[in-house]
Amino acid sequence: MSRQAALLTGDRVILRPVNADDAEWMYESFYSEETRRLTGTQKHYTKEQIARYIEAKAGDVTSVLLLIALRANGEVIGDIAIQDMDRNNRTANLRVAINEPEHQGKGYGQEALPLMLDYGFGILNLHRIELEVYAYNSRAAHVYEKLGFVREGVRRHTLFYNHEYHDVIMMSMLEDEYKARYVK
Repeated sequence: MSRQAALLTGDRVILRPVNADDAEWMYESFYSEETRRLTGTQKHYTKEQIARYIEAKAGDVTSVLLLIALRANGEVIGDIAIQDMDRNNRTANLRVAINEPEHQGKGYGQEALPLMLDYGFGILNLHRIELEVYAYNSRAAHVYEKLGFVREGVRRHTLFYNHEYHDVIMMSMLEDEYKARYVK
């Protein structure tokens, strides 16, 4: 895999822009059974829809979509996005996915999240970044709390997946909480 320009760089991962030639990877990642379960993905997408999505994101001023790649070899292992930015209230939503089971549970998402939080609070001038995690994804909820996200509540029976309803946990981090934990 060729080297790509990194927007944000960590010890083991880089966060880089999505390019048109990433459509194949994104398409394939939508069909990882475990990723679909952890993200609650219900819809199916074609390669053409994915290509149009990537093109639309390039001009979307309310979101920043980046791919998570291994710094050692450039292999793309996931994606992360700050989205639904509300510039008046300085709020946004965050989502992250490490797409293949062989890369999950190795701390890559835990390294990517603070990079994106720093970008959100330090560059985009956000005041509040929120996320949602399905109650059955306790590993992710634990990571979010470890990084400083605060549980705000539960929306009951929000997702219907695999023949049953699931709750979603709402979490957030405020600008001052981020600074107290991460800015020296």
